[in-house]
Amino acid sequence: MVFHCLNRAVARLTIFEKDADYEAFEKVLGEAHERIELRIIAYTVMPNHWHLVVWPRADTDVTEFLQWLTVTHTMRWHAHYQTSGTGHLYQGRFKSFPVQSDEHLFKVLRYVERNPVRAGLVKRAQDWRWSSLWRRVHDDEVETPWLTATKDWPAQPPTDYIAWINRAETPKELAALARSVRRGTPFGSAAWTARVARSQKLESSLRDPWRPKKLTRAKTGDKK
Repeated sequence: MVFHCLNRAVARLTIFEKDADYEAFEKVLGEAHERIELRIIAYTVMPNHWHLVVWPRADTDVTEFLQWLTVTHTMRWHAHYQTSGTGHLYQGRFKSFPVQSDEHLFKVLRYVERNPVRAGLVKRAQDWRWSSLWRRVHDDEVETPWLTATKDWPAQPPTDYIAWINRAETPKELAALARSVRRGTPFGSAAWTARVARSQKLESSLRDPWRPKKLTRAKTGDKK
């Protein structure tokens, strides 16, 4: 299955401040791919977090890849800024959720690659330098062997892919994606989501967090 993965800096710290910071992360991304050939469909690196859409060949690929990526990037970041021993760089373990390989995949890709537009960093998604979309637009200038070609995706993208990415998401779509990011809920059709939740033991991600009922005034003894 395809997975959307992301991680954020602790306390939303800005960890990518200059071009060299982004370049260093992309270098680690390429090195991680040399170690574990996890298929990377898309990515976007933002000032305080990053997103990856990946398609593993083996069950352990995602965990091994992202553990090596985050640990290595953290060590090099601290070494560069001479902050070793000052604490964590990331909030914790990466977040991830499975994605159905149909139109739901392209909604996730739009969510990831359009992130800089929603954040007000660029007006067009393909203009954000630190993303898979920029690299595909500039594929004659930039060699990216660790980025999976669109022809090898589990589903073929729309012919107007760049226009699709730049089309604003609906509030309902964003809410569903935010839920998946927050709770790890599989993102797909209702039947597919239920089936994957069972097989991956993610049933709890389908349930809303429990909240205690409000006590009535009679029960609390409030006579006002």
